[in-house]
Amino acid sequence: MSKILDEDLKLVEQSIYLPLVLSVLEYDRKVTEITPFKIKLVYVDLIEHTMLKVQKDLKKINDEMKKLKMKVIRGKNDGVFTEYDIYYKGYHEEHRFFNANLKNNTQKLLSYYLHKDLQ
Repeated sequence: MSKILDEDLKLVEQSIYLPLVLSVLEYDRKVTEITPFKIKLVYVDLIEHTMLKVQKDLKKINDEMKKLKMKVIRGKNDGVFTEYDIYYKGYHEEHRFFNANLKNNTQKLLSYYLHKDLQ
């Protein structure tokens, strides 16, 4: 049984997904910069603006986790599951995330951030 409270588990999940969103955006930015678009700057600006929003939220998450004495460290990836070591108020827990779920939830979060200003 997990000793992590549900609201704190949401912080843990955000601290896992937001860096994944950033890595996707960074990859897309690099690809966009070398791809021949007619108006490339618009796409690069959109990606960079989205990256700034994600980084801002990730900073808030990390600050809140420090206050709660929480730490998340990425562990092994066997191609199907990715392990994360979670340290919470002196306790250690190991959680395994299905890679397909990581990808799907990262995609949902990316879509949310790209459409955030439109709502």
